[in-house]
Amino acid sequence: MSIVGFQKLTLLDFPGKTACTVFTAGCNLRCPFCHNADLVLSPSSLQKFSEDDIFSYLNKRKGLIDGICITGGEPMLMKDLPSFCEKIKNIGVSVKIDTNGSFPSLLKYIVRNGLCDYVAMDIKNTLTKYSQTVGITDLDVTPFAESIEFLKSSEIPHEFRTTVCKPFHTESDIVEIGKMLGDNERYFLQSFVDSGRLIGDGVSGFLPSEMKDMLSKLKEFVPNADIRGI
Repeated sequence: MSIVGFQKLTLLDFPGKTACTVFTAGCNLRCPFCHNADLVLSPSSLQKFSEDDIFSYLNKRKGLIDGICITGGEPMLMKDLPSFCEKIKNIGVSVKIDTNGSFPSLLKYIVRNGLCDYVAMDIKNTLTKYSQTVGITDLDVTPFAESIEFLKSSEIPHEFRTTVCKPFHTESDIVEIGKMLGDNERYFLQSFVDSGRLIGDGVSGFLPSEMKDMLSKLKEFVPNADIRGI
């Protein structure tokens, strides 16, 4: 595992768990609004953490830390992600994986083999606007659609989420995503925050009132939808 970030405590990222978070290096997308640009563009400049560092921390805090979030970047670029998850599960710690959904085969393998307990998948935009939203020309959206449908049909606890920002999203886009997900899903709109180190330029957030208007329309199709970050 190429781990280039380690947050030792989070009470927000893993529902129902007191957790820590590890950040993996690299991503196969180039979303202009990504707030973890260093993880994507220059991971070699960041501090490295070994698996021993992570397990030493978890073992010292048994009974206090009961979950770990694996995020990025894109964790499923890591070939040893399944074995890392298995080691974590073997010491009695629950695993949450954040993913962009571009590796459905690996996602299915991890879920079906009980190697994680919760999945959060980013939905970048409507499928017709994916390519321009993630900064990849002529992107094949089939893997993303496959991951969405797999999670919808699976029994693993999961959520979908979209970071909403200008100029990439409109209210009609959010409604279209809601129609695709359906009324049984957990879906979060995340307010864009400029970290000061983005991949692209010209990105801005929506006003809280605009976000609430989007949510109101979205709830017609996804009653459990909510907003994060405002």
